[in-house]
Amino acid sequence: MAKGVRGPDDVPVDRSEGFGERLLGVLLDRAHEMPPQLIAPLIAEEIGRVGGRDVSVLLQDYEQVMLVPLPGRRLVVDEAEPIAGSHAGRAFLEATPVEVPRADGVRMYLPLLDGSDQVGVLGVTMDRVDDDDRRLLRRLAGLIADILVTKNSYTDQFTKARRRTAMSVAAEIQWSLLPPLMMSVPQVEVAGILEPAYEVAGDSFDYALNDDILHLAVIDAMGHGLGAAVMATAAIGAYRHARRADVGLSEIYAFMDRVIADQFGPEHFVTAQMMRLNIATGHLQWVNAGHPPSLLIRDRRVIGRLESPTTLPVGFGGEEPRVSEQMLRRGDRVLCFTDGLIEEREAGGEQFGLGQLIDIVTKVGVKEKGVRAMVRALSHALMSARGGVTSDDATIFLVEWHGGTADHLATVD
Repeated sequence: MAKGVRGPDDVPVDRSEGFGERLLGVLLDRAHEMPPQLIAPLIAEEIGRVGGRDVSVLLQDYEQVMLVPLPGRRLVVDEAEPIAGSHAGRAFLEATPVEVPRADGVRMYLPLLDGSDQVGVLGVTMDRVDDDDRRLLRRLAGLIADILVTKNSYTDQFTKARRRTAMSVAAEIQWSLLPPLMMSVPQVEVAGILEPAYEVAGDSFDYALNDDILHLAVIDAMGHGLGAAVMATAAIGAYRHARRADVGLSEIYAFMDRVIADQFGPEHFVTAQMMRLNIATGHLQWVNAGHPPSLLIRDRRVIGRLESPTTLPVGFGGEEPRVSEQMLRRGDRVLCFTDGLIEEREAGGEQFGLGQLIDIVTKVGVKEKGVRAMVRALSHALMSARGGVTSDDATIFLVEWHGGTADHLATVD
């Protein structure tokens, strides 16, 4: 919609490219020194300048079940919306804007993307929408997501809004330790989830993309509660330290092993799986220290397990581990998980087991396209199949390899 169009208060609204650049610049300039509690009214004001109203910010809850409203002056705070089956949830899962015609205009839901991780959804009502509106609102949503992530480091406001029940101290530690739950670049996508979200203690995961190498680790510290969380924190810290020293997988294992043994003694251990994926070639390497083998998924179906020689868990002083290798095909997925996923007992006393896991992975994989949607749906399907029982932590971490290059993103048209 070009400049000169009347807004809801009969005030001319300018949505031209130049106006949009100025608006984004003003928002960015103010946000640097803006106290967290003023972010909400700033968002509402800036969106109002392009004719938007009834602004809401919906953040994903820790269980990835609901999108919960962020309280704030001039924001609409309605009921939480389910991620499954709602317009806002669709925008969140598919990372794409959703437009819903209404009697008073068009309700738009725009994904709040920090990099490629979905923070939540921005809701706004417009009288009408054209391509200028879509372009500007999409850019505004991206900037708002970056501001929310940045300001989250300075306040508890956003974290508290995402909670739908009390969280244990152990879970508090684990969530503060995690990287973003999703990363997507042209060559590779990753997504992870922890359960039970508000009680998790010993499970964790980590990843980093350094040039063409994706590093990742999934760990499970023995025990439950605060002690397990402390041990998991030490294990992830040791992993990051060794990884950033540019040593190989065997050396990473050895360093983690020494740290856990020195700090917690011979009676404590951490199972772990560390991987390196060359995102240009699809060459996958891994070391397994007591974890269930990962599943290799091709064409949405499990075609095998990434079997490998295992070494002793971290902390037990195992011998130098053998590094296993696999060449992936474009579109292949690798699903890592901890034993809490398959060793849980169902209501009837039967162990959940690997077979049921593979069946559910196949069913969910056929329905869900994106890695974030698949991980979320898989976690909830598995929880339902286990009768909602979770006596141990469970982690799911999914990698999808595409290959190719991202060099075109560094070129300005």
